[in-house]
Amino acid sequence: MEALAGKCASWFQIEQTGACMDVELELDEHEKKRPAVFGRQPRGTWTLKIVAHRGYSGKYPELSRLAFEKALELPIHGIECDVRMSRDGKVVVNHDATLDRTSDRIGKLSALDWAEIKLADIGTEKHPQQYPLLLDELLEMWEPSGQHLYIETKHPGAAGDILEEQVVLRLRYAGLIDDPRIHIISFSHRAIRRMKSLAPHMDRIYLRRDWERHFNRPDVLLSEPTGLGMSLLRGKLQPSAIGAYGLPTYMWTIDKPEDMKWAWANGVDILATNQPEVALHAIQM
Repeated sequence: MEALAGKCASWFQIEQTGACMDVELELDEHEKKRPAVFGRQPRGTWTLKIVAHRGYSGKYPELSRLAFEKALELPIHGIECDVRMSRDGKVVVNHDATLDRTSDRIGKLSALDWAEIKLADIGTEKHPQQYPLLLDELLEMWEPSGQHLYIETKHPGAAGDILEEQVVLRLRYAGLIDDPRIHIISFSHRAIRRMKSLAPHMDRIYLRRDWERHFNRPDVLLSEPTGLGMSLLRGKLQPSAIGAYGLPTYMWTIDKPEDMKWAWANGVDILATNQPEVALHAIQM
């Protein structure tokens, strides 16, 4: 590969189902060295992992079966979902504590049984008649795909620590507790510590809230996450936090091509986006 005047050429890989696709980019000299800036060893390739945030939510109803089906058809690294518990102890795929924003019904999930929740239409005018999923149902449709699955346990919530216990039970029941493609993510240090106790081998990513000024060292040492996450806003305000403690960085929610390229150039490992097809196109340009 011929060097270009004033620039150097480099390669990175986009992890896909069963394979990786090489993509060539032109980088400035200081960008080429960016893995070393964040305490990592320079390497000839850089793996950028694209994760469909709440499924393909930029085009289809978020967290719906359709959104996940469409995301699983793409050559991307994985999908992300949020889970909460119903009143009768079911692990439900839902972001908000209530049904109000995304469905034709209202009410807190923690105050409703699954028999009521499953009737809520979370579809849109363009894609109607979509209904909430149980984690069990999502696991069943996801497992054969070869993609990774990022499960965010939502806190605070009425279930408290029971949520992580139930997630682990559902994974055991599905025979997936030892599957390395499963990742747990959470804004709660307590949840990350809980998962360390329940499933110490499982990848655990602590998500940093925008108001946190830094990754608190005692919390990180206590929780022992295997990855750290931050928003695009926090990453741009404090790029030195990318790769903190030598851990992989998960960044959300990146939907613009220019921001996707910025994330790659600054050492982000896992890119969560509502627009996975835009990401696939942007990083090939």
